[in-house]
Amino acid sequence: MALSFVYRLVRSVVEFIRFHSMDEIAKDAEILVLRQQLAVLRRQSSGPRFSWSDRAFVTMFARLVPRERWAVFLFTPETIRRWHRALARRRWTYPHRPPGRPPLPEGTVELILRLARENPRWGYLRIAGELKKLGVGVSKGSVADVLRRHRVPPAPRRSGPTWAEFLRTQANGIVQPTSSPSTPSASVATTCSS
Repeated sequence: MALSFVYRLVRSVVEFIRFHSMDEIAKDAEILVLRQQLAVLRRQSSGPRFSWSDRAFVTMFARLVPRERWAVFLFTPETIRRWHRALARRRWTYPHRPPGRPPLPEGTVELILRLARENPRWGYLRIAGELKKLGVGVSKGSVADVLRRHRVPPAPRRSGPTWAEFLRTQANGIVQPTSSPSTPSASVATTCSS
């Protein structure tokens, strides 16, 4: 217990000296320690392995060190350039998703079409609601798109004349003459004269 207290006391005194009174000496000592660690790492046969964050840190701060002092690094200038190119390539060549929504699964499309065929009076809103009850989350717009793509006419009437056919028959009914205009006026004139 007393030994750990003494160790902590000495350590805090060294830290105090390092940060406050002997800043330049502390920096020089730290540089010497780092150089010694580099010498030990260079003696290893396999060499150190740098993670992605280590490479990013080195490529960012190596530019601040003059080129003539790069000899103290564990790697060559070509290695730094290669790491920088790899980082830039990763940033600008990431895989892109195609634009738009992803397509609905084929099973969901078949279920939408089945509900539309079996229930001809249901529109896209009702089909979307029924799918939600079944646990299939599909928007009403997606249901309408599926019905339109598969040429399923809108509800409530999926059979019968189209809108264009309906307008054509109505127009023909309005324009067609019912009888000649002289006949009714002639009959009115004969009844008035008698």
